[in-house]
Amino acid sequence: MKKLHIDRVIKVRLPITVAIVLFTITATFFATKAERDGIGYQPEQPINYSHALHAGQMEIDCQYCHTGVEKTRHASIPSASICMNCHQVARRESPEIMKLVEYHTEGKPIPWKRIHKVPDYAFFNHSVHVNRDINCVHCHGDIASMTKVAQKESFKMGACLSCHRHPMDRMPEMAGKTNIGPETCSTCHR
Repeated sequence: MKKLHIDRVIKVRLPITVAIVLFTITATFFATKAERDGIGYQPEQPINYSHALHAGQMEIDCQYCHTGVEKTRHASIPSASICMNCHQVARRESPEIMKLVEYHTEGKPIPWKRIHKVPDYAFFNHSVHVNRDINCVHCHGDIASMTKVAQKESFKMGACLSCHRHPMDRMPEMAGKTNIGPETCSTCHR
């Protein structure tokens, strides 16, 4: 009787258990891929802001809204007051602008959901890249064509090293203007 029970465990339950574990690991791997590498991440934002309209059609420079990027390592997320520079008068009747006005009037920060993020253990300096005339699209994708922003490029180490080692592959327009970037561990891991 005991041998029959052990045989059943080995022949039936063990393969089923292994299959369930492997399925769970595989499903979790693919379900969390966007979160892990960020590509395709496109969260709902508190205000439906169109980069295609502002950066695309109206050709507003990234640095107008994302201030300080040429001086600091961070690209700031725009405050309601920056938006209100134009929207004191422009399109005030729009439901999305009404949300913006409410945040501004109440002095509350807009709870934007960050899309592009370098891992906490890596150091990245926007100003170094911006001051070398490296266009934002090389890391962030063609934001000016996006109605709703999504992460299009990988922010993993391999993507950064690929660009540092072979900048002309990603930025042929920079021929003669830029050189190979540093590859030492301490450049990014401080």
